[in-house]
Amino acid sequence: MKAIILNEAGGTENLVVTELPMPVLKEGEVLVKVKAIGINPVDIKTRKGLALYNKLKEEAPVILGWDIAGEVVEVGPGVTNLEEGDEVFGMVNFPGHGKAYAEYVAAPANHLAEMSELITPQEAVAGTLAALTAWQVLIDQANVQPGEKVLIHAAAGGVGHYAVQIAKYLGAHVIGTASDPNYDFVKELGADEFVDYTQGAFEDSIEDVDVVFDTVGGSNPLRSLKVLKEGGRLVAIAGGITEELTQLAEKRNIKAIAYLVHSNGDDMEQIAELLEAGTLKSHVSKEYSFEQVAEAHKQIETGKTRGKIVIVL
Repeated sequence: MKAIILNEAGGTENLVVTELPMPVLKEGEVLVKVKAIGINPVDIKTRKGLALYNKLKEEAPVILGWDIAGEVVEVGPGVTNLEEGDEVFGMVNFPGHGKAYAEYVAAPANHLAEMSELITPQEAVAGTLAALTAWQVLIDQANVQPGEKVLIHAAAGGVGHYAVQIAKYLGAHVIGTASDPNYDFVKELGADEFVDYTQGAFEDSIEDVDVVFDTVGGSNPLRSLKVLKEGGRLVAIAGGITEELTQLAEKRNIKAIAYLVHSNGDDMEQIAELLEAGTLKSHVSKEYSFEQVAEAHKQIETGKTRGKIVIVL
C-alpha cells in the first residue's frame, strides 16, 4: 500500500510517499480502506519535531495523521460492532500513533463510528479530531449549560467552527472571535455575537462570560481571564495555562484547564448523529490529493484556514 512517512523532523520535504506492507490487525482492530484523511495543526507541529514527535519516533516508520474515513475491508479478532463493508470514520489512536497518512489503516473498532449515507467522507473526516475536541471540551471539561455565555476564540477555524455549533446545540449564548472577512461565516454557524480580534483587544469589548474556549494559545488564555465571571471556566487546547494564570484564576475561583483530546468511540457516535441530523455541519474549505500532502501542511501553517481541509484518496 501507499503511505506517507516522515523521514525526520523538519520541513514538508521530509514527507515521502512510499510503499509499505499492509497493516496486520491486532485484537479489537479493523482494517479501513481510506477514502479521506483529515489534516490538523497537531500534524504540522509533530512534523516539525514538536507535539507528539518524540513519542511517535519510537516506532518506525513514523506515519502522521489520526483522522480517517473509509470502508471496513477486514475485521480483526474480538470485533463485534463492525463488519466488512461498513462505512466508518474516526480519530484513531490519539494521542498515540494513528498512522492515518496511508491507503489502509488498522484502527481500533472502538475509536470509530459508522458513517451516514447523508454525509460525504470529506464531511465525515473533517468532523473527527476537531469536532471531538470541541465536544469533549464543551461537554466534559466546561460542562456548558443552557443560557450560559460562551466565548470561542478562532471561531472560524477547524475546532472553532464546530465549537460554535456545539455550544449553540447546548443552548449557550455564543460569542466568536475571528477577523472581519469571517463575519458572515461565524454568524451563519450560529454565533450570537462576533468580535473582530484585529480591531482592538477582545477583552475590552467582552465581559461576564461563563466559559472561554481558547484554541489560540500564547497570551490569549491570560487575557481571557479578564472577561470571565468569578467562578467561570477556561479551557485551553494550545498552551498558555501558565503558573501565573493558574494563580490568578484560583483567586477568582476560575477553573483553568489545559486539555488534550483523546480517541473515544462513544463521543464519535454522538458526533456522527449530529452530522447525520444536520445539527452539526462540516465546512471543508479545500481538498487535496494524497500526493499534495505538503501543500495541505503549508495551508494549515498559514493559520488562516476557514473550517477544515482534507486529503481525498
